[in-house]
Amino acid sequence: MPIIINIDVMLAKRKIKSKDLAEEIGITPANLSILKNGKAKGVRFETLEAICKALDCKPGDIIDYVA
Repeated sequence: MPIIINIDVMLAKRKIKSKDLAEEIGITPANLSILKNGKAKGVRFETLEAICKALDCKPGDIIDYVA
């Protein structure tokens, strides 16, 4: 898949646990795991915004396209 999800990278840089991020943005840890592993078929802009706000980053920091 040419879309790469880098949530784990940002979590490591910010020293935040997945469980804590999931709680802060209001989704289940299971749904966050699906996003992190690239198994999600889509992501709501509301969720993307919450992730970026919690990790103090831009969407391009967590989503990458590799041709």
